[in-house]
Amino acid sequence: SCYSSQQGSCAADLYRHPQLDADIEAVKDIYTETAISVREYGTIDDVDIDLHINIGFLDEEVATAWKVIRTEPIILRLRFSLSQYLDGPEPSVEVFQPSNKDGFSLGLQLKKILSTFTSQQWKHLSNEFLKAQQEKRHSWFKAGGTIKKFRAGLSIFSPIPKSPSFPLIQDTVLKGKLSVPELRMTRLMNRSISCTMKNPKGELFSYPPNTQAGGHCKNIPTLEYGFLVQIMKYSEQRIPTLNEYCVVCDEQHVFQNGSMLKPAVCTRELCVFSFYTLGVMSGAAEEVATGAEVVDLLVAMCRAALESPRKSIIFEPYPSVVDPNDPKTLAFNPKKKNYERLQKALDSVMSIREMTQGSYLEIKKQMDKLDPLAHPLLQWIISSNRSHIVKLPLSRQLKFMHTSHQFLLLSSPPAKEARFRTAKKLYGSTFAFHGSHIENWHSVLRNGLVNASYTKLQLHGAAYGKGIYLSPISSISFGYSGMGKGQHRMPTKDELVQRYNRMNTIPQSRPIQSRFLQSRNLNCIALCEVITSKDLQKHGNIWVCPVSDHVCTRFFFVYEDGQVGDANINTQEPKVQKEIMRVIGTQIYSS
Repeated sequence: SCYSSQQGSCAADLYRHPQLDADIEAVKDIYTETAISVREYGTIDDVDIDLHINIGFLDEEVATAWKVIRTEPIILRLRFSLSQYLDGPEPSVEVFQPSNKDGFSLGLQLKKILSTFTSQQWKHLSNEFLKAQQEKRHSWFKAGGTIKKFRAGLSIFSPIPKSPSFPLIQDTVLKGKLSVPELRMTRLMNRSISCTMKNPKGELFSYPPNTQAGGHCKNIPTLEYGFLVQIMKYSEQRIPTLNEYCVVCDEQHVFQNGSMLKPAVCTRELCVFSFYTLGVMSGAAEEVATGAEVVDLLVAMCRAALESPRKSIIFEPYPSVVDPNDPKTLAFNPKKKNYERLQKALDSVMSIREMTQGSYLEIKKQMDKLDPLAHPLLQWIISSNRSHIVKLPLSRQLKFMHTSHQFLLLSSPPAKEARFRTAKKLYGSTFAFHGSHIENWHSVLRNGLVNASYTKLQLHGAAYGKGIYLSPISSISFGYSGMGKGQHRMPTKDELVQRYNRMNTIPQSRPIQSRFLQSRNLNCIALCEVITSKDLQKHGNIWVCPVSDHVCTRFFFVYEDGQVGDANINTQEPKVQKEIMRVIGTQIYSS
């Protein structure tokens, strides 16, 4: 075009395409000035557009489990052709959080989703197509629907209405959940996107999405406000439910118990293979997992189940692990169980984790040297855990439990949690302990607290009929937590008190951040919330709940070397209840 008679066209090649300008302005209008930053390269026809996605709407616990910093935006970096914009090559997509240095695995999953989205849009997207879409929508603007007028027209929607249809504004703004520009955006978007709820109350940002919105997170947002607003909107739709989609195929999970709390690979064999062999996204579910102490706990539970005389029953699920030397076969296969080989790989995992404190890569290198199946097995142990398990900071620990190993343990998928809340409104709830030998928890974290009575899983004799056994008294549940390995008699309370006094005067020889690997004798006890309906049968201090939907785990406590906590705790005492409520606060219900 350089020899054309129009003078400016050569220089114009390095100008920004006007549609790009319009789209950038639309982001500033609908979000805020700071929601976007632009970097030009001057000499080359490239431009980097950084879009800042606010994720303050995520629950604190969820953010912790997903390893994201909720106070900092997630940044999408798109690289376009400066002069051609939508007519140019498909933009590259990067996803990151500036201060999130340790393997931002959620970013991998989001990057995969957004790259797929962009490729699909690029099949039909062009500057002309976009302009046509906008003019079709805005034909009511008299002056021919030009971009400038289109932008001016945006302000028609802008003011926040004073009408009572907006009851959430005051408290939402006060709670700092939404800034004013976002509310404005919520209204704008709600006019055009079926995916969000019909009432423009800022529920666009609620977590988890209301059930009616299930499955709509993949709806394609309107192009009315340009491509940049569209991709931001799509990101906001996808982020709250990343846990419901397989990190490999991005199809909804088909777990028998509904979705889980954490991103994971689905059970389809193709996904299992690509997850482990191609390392597709292996960062995502693997690193989203956890801190070292939780990993050690998962490994210890796995070992206890594998070493149990009842392993053929309770070591469930059995790992599916691809053979690193032959990517077409499974080295560990639920259809051909080999406990000896599994034990060898697990021993290697443990010995390396005990010796090496290095980086993730350092530990992996050492494991590969010792046993090529060790690290793949560790990956499986971490990524197959379907529960949300997070170490509690000291400020949120229950002092009366006398252990520093305290975890928040939520294993119910959102749907079960919703049924639980409904029942709770009807009947109320209380807290009670559930004791179970450590060998059983490998399965509980992956299958939920299934009602084990009258099944082959049952060990303790269903003295009081079928259901999940609970007790308001800690000593009774500690009794159950010791049962299993070689001990099939409930200890008396006196024996427990004696053991508690003896054990708890032994100074902890290991430092407080001690990891569970050296300890062969772990006791675990969960604190559950249970619905107090007439279904809950109370036989003195042994309670039986036959409805598994009526029990949700909340906390998990671990005691080393046969230690047990205070045998005299009663969850029904007001001071104990008050302390539990202080620690839970609104955390669990805020979601």
